[in-house]
Amino acid sequence: MSASREGRPIRVLRVIARLNVGGPALHVTYLARGLAGRGYETTLVAGDVARGEASMSFVAEQAGVEVVTLPGLSRELSPVRDALAAFRLARLIRKVRPDVVHTHTAKAGAVGRAAALLAGTRRPVVVHTFHGHVLRGYFGTGGTLVFRAIETILARASHRLIAVSPEVRDELVALHVAPREKFSVVRLGIELEPRVRFDGDPAEVRRRHGIAEGKFVVGWFGRMTAVKRTDDLLTMLAGVRERGVDALLLLVGDGDDRERLEQRAHDLGLARSCLFLGYQEDVATWYAICDAVVLTSASEGTPVTIIEALAAGRPVVATKVGGVPDVVDEGETGFLVRPHDTHALAERLEILAGDPVLRRTMGKLGRERMLERYAVERLVDDVDALYRELLATTSATSRR
Repeated sequence: MSASREGRPIRVLRVIARLNVGGPALHVTYLARGLAGRGYETTLVAGDVARGEASMSFVAEQAGVEVVTLPGLSRELSPVRDALAAFRLARLIRKVRPDVVHTHTAKAGAVGRAAALLAGTRRPVVVHTFHGHVLRGYFGTGGTLVFRAIETILARASHRLIAVSPEVRDELVALHVAPREKFSVVRLGIELEPRVRFDGDPAEVRRRHGIAEGKFVVGWFGRMTAVKRTDDLLTMLAGVRERGVDALLLLVGDGDDRERLEQRAHDLGLARSCLFLGYQEDVATWYAICDAVVLTSASEGTPVTIIEALAAGRPVVATKVGGVPDVVDEGETGFLVRPHDTHALAERLEILAGDPVLRRTMGKLGRERMLERYAVERLVDDVDALYRELLATTSATSRR
């Protein structure tokens, strides 16, 4: 069913801080493309990718989604740059005259919602998606209180808040960001099949990279930053090997912690049991050669890496944080452990290493559930319905 407003497309201005590697970049791209077929016209605005981070702007280009770069909008905190970015974005809002301003991720949520207020008298519908949050585990006590206060104020300036999982919503409600009724839960939508399909021979890939037959390959995918608890990966690996498992840790990703992590692996005598691959555009090959995939993060929204791993038929062992329990079904598609519990991580991996039938069973069930639960068409349906509801009930959208 096509959407329209007064005989024209419904205009959406979608803002994200940066199109770096991760779920939010895929999410906004698939939304922009999917809604285009339903009578929406999207202006996708993104800031600068930080030094050392890989960009996923190629995904938007391949999807035919044009990206407007907003100078000054970035992940780093800078009052001057952030204020300038808000004024530039307010100018763009006045030019585009969107019916909906929809922001994604914390920085874009702050700058974008401030810009919507600055833009003038005709307020569009304002929606913000929490792909996770930075209100726990990122800053000290003082900083956390400040950012929580800012999010609470911005929540009042939003017509609807979206959380990517029930767990993320419940955390934000518990932190008093906004009442429960102001939230909608809209899970990610990802084109999983093209990203995880591998038609080659995994055994040949292993041979090509010197991975001996019989090795238990544990994959980790992501950004090497503090919140991902990458040090726990090495402690976990040592624990798995101490249990008699001939394990290899395959690390796909890059980030600020990579150099230090490689040095620590060397210092611990684990360098020969680690394979650092850096950023890889083609992730399907690497999922294919893993026996299991692990996630050690201290905080997450809905991590795309474990959605992809399950869609690729690989069981997952992950920390029980954020929206992870909404992805991994304990004992059915993988195992969940407490954050920082490297002993439990190693123990669960030992179970998987010794039971190939369990690995196949979990992987098969995970694949079936992920392809249905995180379908792009379902995401577009959910957001389309939400926009229609807000446009129909918010009087601000009727003012020209």
